[in-house]
Amino acid sequence: MHPPTTLTGRVGRWSARHRKLAIVGWLLFVVIAFMAGGAVGTDQLDQREAGVGDSGTAAKVHNRAFPKTSGEGVFLSSTTLDRGDPAFRAAVTDVARRLRRVDGVSDVESPYGDGGGRFAKDGHAAMVGFTIRGDSADKAVKAVADRAVDAVATVERAHPSVRVEPFGDATSGDAFERIFQDDLSKAEKLSLPITLVILLATFGTLLVAGVPLLLAMSAVLATFGLIGPISQLAPVDESISNVVLLIGLAVGVDYSLFYIRRAREERAAGRSPQQALDVAAATSGHSVLVSGVTVMVAMAGMYLAGAPTFTSFATGTIVVVAVAMLASLTVLPALLSLMGDRVNRPSRIPGLRRVKAAAGRLHVWSRVVDAVTRRPVLWGGLAATLLVAMAIPATQMHLGTPPLEESLPQDKPVVQTFNHVREAFPVETSGAEIVVKAADVTAPRVTQAIGELERRAARTPRLFPGEDGVDVEVSPDRRVAVLGLEIAGDGQDERSNDALDALRGDLVPATLARVPGMSTWVGGMTAQERDFNRTLARNLPYVIGFVLLAAFLLLLVTFRSVVVPLKAIVLNLLSVGAAYGAMVLVFQHGWFKGLLGFSQTGPIVAWLPLFLFVVLFGLSMDYHVFILSRVREAYDSGMRTQDAVRHAIRNTAGVVTSAAVVMVAVFSIFGSLSFLSFKQMGVGLALAVLIDATLIRGVLLPASMQLLGDRNWWLPRRLGWLPRLGARSEVAPATR
Repeated sequence: MHPPTTLTGRVGRWSARHRKLAIVGWLLFVVIAFMAGGAVGTDQLDQREAGVGDSGTAAKVHNRAFPKTSGEGVFLSSTTLDRGDPAFRAAVTDVARRLRRVDGVSDVESPYGDGGGRFAKDGHAAMVGFTIRGDSADKAVKAVADRAVDAVATVERAHPSVRVEPFGDATSGDAFERIFQDDLSKAEKLSLPITLVILLATFGTLLVAGVPLLLAMSAVLATFGLIGPISQLAPVDESISNVVLLIGLAVGVDYSLFYIRRAREERAAGRSPQQALDVAAATSGHSVLVSGVTVMVAMAGMYLAGAPTFTSFATGTIVVVAVAMLASLTVLPALLSLMGDRVNRPSRIPGLRRVKAAAGRLHVWSRVVDAVTRRPVLWGGLAATLLVAMAIPATQMHLGTPPLEESLPQDKPVVQTFNHVREAFPVETSGAEIVVKAADVTAPRVTQAIGELERRAARTPRLFPGEDGVDVEVSPDRRVAVLGLEIAGDGQDERSNDALDALRGDLVPATLARVPGMSTWVGGMTAQERDFNRTLARNLPYVIGFVLLAAFLLLLVTFRSVVVPLKAIVLNLLSVGAAYGAMVLVFQHGWFKGLLGFSQTGPIVAWLPLFLFVVLFGLSMDYHVFILSRVREAYDSGMRTQDAVRHAIRNTAGVVTSAAVVMVAVFSIFGSLSFLSFKQMGVGLALAVLIDATLIRGVLLPASMQLLGDRNWWLPRRLGWLPRLGARSEVAPATR
């Protein structure tokens, strides 16, 4: 065995020889990064300014022109009393009176006689509205909300026949946030022990099984810290920590698995501990480097999506993959060198040997690959047909926002209040916001244009059914006005979209847009969803093109073949398409909805397909690069391609299966959460990884390589100048 000459080989040897420095240096890096993040803090993206397109601009102008306020309310209901009963009126009046006495509360609106508040259609419920100045997330606003809740807490005791339930941005926000965080905490608490159990079954020793998990979690913690300073340059989405945990745990464990498994394999083949580490660094280390770079490039595709949320997701995933890759290439060889022969020492935990033996029997890929390579056309054709059939339902994918009530645990008091409010005040119409900006929005020409808009809207009651016309709110400097207009539909249906088209295509251009020097934007929920979906659809070809081209070039240089990257792209697209189709069957057609814990079918979350594409394309390259690196290594050592394929899959089946089981288990935990967006993400990722690790890597990859033979490595002569990246010259057969 010659001394390592590649970058990963040299880094691995240095780490093994300076293991104390490598381990202490890594720990210092993680601690300093985490503390720096805590000191700087994380600047989160203001969701009111996270929109795109015309509606995104409308939200930004609105948000910056008006003082922030928190909309609140107190919901009163009775099964025996209605609005005409003096006892019900007394309870409503008592709530309004108590709220007006709370310091910090303003604009209290009662439905009795003062032009504010609302009654339910059946008269058995009422809403008393009030406002708190400031952002609902501010501590001062929450303190006022708490005082308001305390002020009305005794009303129900004074009026026992009336139920009193505060509900609003500040009064209910913390309760909803706790539900959200408890959901995610469940995933975090379950993912670590489940991953450890799978690693124990893989390695048979607690000492070695703990290393991938510790390195993955240290990479996640370091990334949490690094996001703090990065967020000061570009604010990040509030969900970035969850994405970092999901991706960091997956790739961190994978990279360590590849490295440790090769080191143990070389020790079993008769190499010394140092030689085994050298081979692992030169081979699996190289695969980790190529795979990590490929994943980061794929994640970078999200920068082209045109939405701030995707930009922050791209940053978080790129950083955590880079840190996990760095950990595997630097500190992991030091840890393995420190453990020495204990790496192969079996555990004394009772029953663990039987678990490991049972897990070993699950790796049936040797028999599968033998069958596939004997009849590649048959098995490859069947697998390809199945994947195409699974992908067909993806053509029916409908994007949108799943109903919130389906995502919430029904036993929570705040959720029950939410349901009571929705039952009493069902959403039969939605609202549009028209934001106008001018030197003076109260000038006669502007008010005349607003009046004309109101008259035109009244002529089309099918689209604009509101009886109160246009509600106008003027900013303190009179430079911005927000026009609230009721539109038909629930915000996502055809009527709502027709109303939006009428506003943008006819009403606004014919009225407000004609005022010289005035800018107009149409916003609101319907407009936001439309603009977001269209932005993604417009930018999706750029994202896909960037990811595919970058992956092609990286694999072209790595394997010095045109066929290998083209085949990898086709196989990965089949995997993603099949996952999309399965998601449509589950979440739109209701397959297995009882098993997955949801009752209503609906749209796929709008951001999910693009996110899944870049993540799955990146993660699937882990297995592809790892297997193909072993194939190329065997081929360069003199084997025929067909024999090299069988040799590589037999030797990588165990670690690929274990890595896939870890990913599927972690992603499936997210699929068990309450919130439909996380459930869809977890199910989609788990299905795609399962498909990729079985039908793609176990059947289609060996079948296609068997059919193509040495043509797998075809490279045009004009590309002969490409650099040679690899470790084939460093690996010599082991001698016992």
